[in-house]
Amino acid sequence: MEFDDLRTLVAVRGRALDVAALYEAVRDDRAGASVIFTGMVRNHAPGKTGVTHLEYEAYDEHVAGKIEEICVEVRRQWNVLHIAVEHRTGTVVVGEPSVVVAVSSAHRGDAFEAGRYVIDQLKQRAPIWKKEHAAEGAEWVQGA
Repeated sequence: MEFDDLRTLVAVRGRALDVAALYEAVRDDRAGASVIFTGMVRNHAPGKTGVTHLEYEAYDEHVAGKIEEICVEVRRQWNVLHIAVEHRTGTVVVGEPSVVVAVSSAHRGDAFEAGRYVIDQLKQRAPIWKKEHAAEGAEWVQGA
């Protein structure tokens, strides 16, 4: 299946992520599946309770380039229609999304596998730093 109008949208933003907008970005009548992964800030971390928020720092253009490379790899491995990926920078409080990956495809298997690959590779390869703020204090933790 080859289409001329396949979309790949990648952004690194210092403002709240709009999950519904990313769903719309990959929505397509040719798609039998859309997979949306939303990574949220949780209220705990290993050895910490009472996490209040995270601070993310990144060189936006470099991170976007890495994510775009990952999306190119996805297109080589899976039959997907559209891919949309956004990551936050700045302060993100508990319950807010810090990353969203959306993928659409004719079949669910491709959408699930491609979405998982994007988030797993992003976590490994994109140079994004995060600082956890918790009752025990604040510290930079290992990122990509």
